[in-house]
Amino acid sequence: MAEKVIPYVKMKSPGAQDLGNIEVAPEVLEIIASIAATDIEGVASMRGNFASGVVERLGKKVHGKGIKTELSDEGLAIDVYCVVDFGVSIPNTAKKIQEQVRQTLETMTSLQTQEVNVHITGIRFDHPQD
Repeated sequence: MAEKVIPYVKMKSPGAQDLGNIEVAPEVLEIIASIAATDIEGVASMRGNFASGVVERLGKKVHGKGIKTELSDEGLAIDVYCVVDFGVSIPNTAKKIQEQVRQTLETMTSLQTQEVNVHITGIRFDHPQD
């Protein structure tokens, strides 16, 4: 199945008056979802690619990494790729991620998500010393 590449997600203005369209870049949705997922206890980090790893080593935080968005006829699908801490319940943590991402996107953008898929890509064994 070929993915649709969309430049912006279009929404209607809330309220009785139609003042025009609101367009949200997919990168904004990725940032919102990534921040929501990292707020869950037990999520060690989000999976990034080589470029985002280099950028973070240079001191800049990459907020949208580990998230893939796809808009189809069925609705908005979000894929979350993350690393969890050793010892946490993976099913419980994944469910919390799904709920948090869905609720945060709905609250901030009024968009309904069709599905939030969580992919655990690794386990962090060492904990940073506070």
